[in-house]
Amino acid sequence: MKIYTKTGDKGTTSLIGGTKVPKSHLRIEAYGSIDELNSYLGLCRDLVQDDQTRKTILEIQDRLFTIGSSLACDPIKEPKMRIPDLRGEDILQLEKEIDRMNDVLPPMKSFILPGGHPVVSHLHIARCVCRRSERACVRLELESLEVDPLILQYLNRLSDYLFMLARYAAQLLKVEELPWKARI
Repeated sequence: MKIYTKTGDKGTTSLIGGTKVPKSHLRIEAYGSIDELNSYLGLCRDLVQDDQTRKTILEIQDRLFTIGSSLACDPIKEPKMRIPDLRGEDILQLEKEIDRMNDVLPPMKSFILPGGHPVVSHLHIARCVCRRSERACVRLELESLEVDPLILQYLNRLSDYLFMLARYAAQLLKVEELPWKARI
């Protein structure tokens, strides 16, 4: 089987279920952004040294494939298909990891500037890609194009997780967090 099908050469693609849409469709934008996030998290997983974090990121990547498959479906036809579902416990797992890291981090007293080490910077970029993915899914929902509410919750919590992970990685790497000081 060849990787190229030539079916998208005129700027259209098919959702799972066969519905043709332009490649600029909000649904394509949303799951394309999820794919970008998943790929970026693969880079982050390659960079971090902490085994627990690597395991958690791998689980998150699996959930992002679940989210992508849900977003790639024609919502009218989805009930007839067997698409993996996101679950409430997936959100609880992120919260558990956030709490685990929060317990060992100093309290934040101001905004912090992203950076200080390439690993920390990449995690902050992943957080930003996650927020963009979340905004794309919110746009879908606002346009009445049906997004599972768990997807919005998961992406919101995932960006929180990635923020905490960037702070946690900085601590493990013994990198000082730089507070943002507003110019007066």
